[in-house]
Amino acid sequence: MAVAPAGAARRARGLLLVAGSAALLLALVTVSLLYGALDVPPGEVWRTLLGDAPSARVDNAIRSVRVPRTALGVAAGAALGLAGALMQALTRNPLADPGLLGVSAGAAFAIVVAVGVLGLGSAYAYIWFAFAGALGAGLLVYVMGGLGRSGSTPVKLALSGVAVTSLLGSLTSAVALTEPEALDRFRFWSAGSLANQSTDVLLRILPFLAVGALIAFALAPSLNSLALGDEVATSLGLRTGRIRTLGVIAVTLLVGAAVAVVGPIVFVGLVVPHVVRVLLQYAGIGPDQRWLLPLSALLAPVLLLAADVAGRLLARPAEIQAGILVAFVGGPLFIVMVRRRRLAEL
Repeated sequence: MAVAPAGAARRARGLLLVAGSAALLLALVTVSLLYGALDVPPGEVWRTLLGDAPSARVDNAIRSVRVPRTALGVAAGAALGLAGALMQALTRNPLADPGLLGVSAGAAFAIVVAVGVLGLGSAYAYIWFAFAGALGAGLLVYVMGGLGRSGSTPVKLALSGVAVTSLLGSLTSAVALTEPEALDRFRFWSAGSLANQSTDVLLRILPFLAVGALIAFALAPSLNSLALGDEVATSLGLRTGRIRTLGVIAVTLLVGAAVAVVGPIVFVGLVVPHVVRVLLQYAGIGPDQRWLLPLSALLAPVLLLAADVAGRLLARPAEIQAGILVAFVGGPLFIVMVRRRRLAEL
């Protein structure tokens, strides 16, 4: 019997993981469409999706609430998972998450300013403010991290992110505590939720997510070389500064657009890439970014949608926001992973 070359066998195992992850995501999408606060038989759900709704109430629940909510969960989850994996590769820090670059803090500060100082009440208006705040904070972190002779390094980027996050967090608290309306809106947004969003909102952020994802996937081969260290990467002909610049742009686009709509949902971008590394390790593939990035983009929405569906079912007819359940599950899971095994090398 012929023996498959090692490269072909690894590729086959990688494709198998991608197919399994895609199937799991499809299953969660189906569950998200089938279950919610309103009991609708599965047959009526499918009829409604095909344009033959049994009543206006069911049509509104499925097409106007569950469909955009599910689509937003897939898009935002994929963005956060992809950004988390990219962030950890860029900083070579296994504890890095999208919030480390100050993006979430920038979005939060922009929202309280838009609501508390400028008096904006429309969700559409302060979503763009949040996106602009996220972009501005990400740019500020990168400029600060690039100061000095050595240019941008993982340590300087991380320290700059912590500094900007702390500063913006203090300013956000100062504005929110003096403006009751801003505080109310900020509290809802900061808990993280997929609820009360329309398809129009998703379409507005989709171009930013698509550009960020394309940049991230294009960087995957270079990130493998960057994991060997800046000196080795440079000796292989790579321009590390250019890679980090593009990486920061991708993280900012992905996280800025997602956080502006669903809030700063934590642990998705931190935990999922580590779960993927464990899967890749058991599959004998290793921490190859060409597999890690797409798998993180597929499995992160699984976690986010599972939390969202659980939040709808556990507190019916009300609901628990997805960000709260993700933190409730993700925190202990991450602690178990840290205690049971060394964090996989990046």
